[in-house]
Amino acid sequence: MTTPVTARRGAEPVRRAAWGIFAAFLGAFAVFEAVKYGLLTTVAAVAFLAVPFVFRASRVAQSALLPLAVLIAYAFFTPVAWPPAFTAGLGWLTGVAVLRAARRG
Repeated sequence: MTTPVTARRGAEPVRRAAWGIFAAFLGAFAVFEAVKYGLLTTVAAVAFLAVPFVFRASRVAQSALLPLAVLIAYAFFTPVAWPPAFTAGLGWLTGVAVLRAARRG
């Protein structure tokens, strides 16, 4: 019989691989946006990519919900067109995905 702990350990490689694929997608999307919109967008992506790494002890900095909320708010609810805000959210979520893919279970 499989216990919940054993099932979680068995699913860990799949979860880490999914986060790795998601990190690669987000990174490619951030590079696309940075090339498309220029230097300020690149700086925003790189600066916010570092947030989860700089604030390693902060659960807020490593949570995927806040950068996801930034991306959704910018894409659907903001009348202002300022691409560095969107790319900052992409960079932050990329950093979170990289940390979760590299996490040791």
